[in-house]
Amino acid sequence: MNAEPYSPDPPAPPVLQVVAMVEAAKGLMALLAASGLELLGPAPLRRGVEMLIARFQLDPQQGAMAWLGRAINPDSVHIAAAIALVYGGMRVAESWGLWRGKAWASWLGCIGAALYLPFDLYALVAHPVWLSVAVLGINLLVVWVLGRDLYARHRERA
Repeated sequence: MNAEPYSPDPPAPPVLQVVAMVEAAKGLMALLAASGLELLGPAPLRRGVEMLIARFQLDPQQGAMAWLGRAINPDSVHIAAAIALVYGGMRVAESWGLWRGKAWASWLGCIGAALYLPFDLYALVAHPVWLSVAVLGINLLVVWVLGRDLYARHRERA
């Protein structure tokens, strides 16, 4: 029997490339958000929060939106931009790795998506709307696809 040699990073199946495209989109949006935060600064964000408070007739002195308005300052904007930059960079790296069929990218994506599941379940219980169901379903699908890829790689090595 003519067996192919083991490859730890075989060519990516099309389903992994679909996940890679989704991760690339998420990463690029995060990088754009980081850039926007740095370019715009805190003033437009504060105005946006004030507009939301006025629009929904919220108490401007108490509540989450009031706290958010007070928390927006140059330092917090830099921190938020840095977090978005790291997140975006990780997603772009993951998408590159998934596109190239790298095992580390499947691990990163599977663990990353699985970390969201408790929050998705909480959102579904707290707000049972179709969007909560869709987000949970997508994250479960990503965990399943990437977990299946990792399991297939493990079986090939054995």
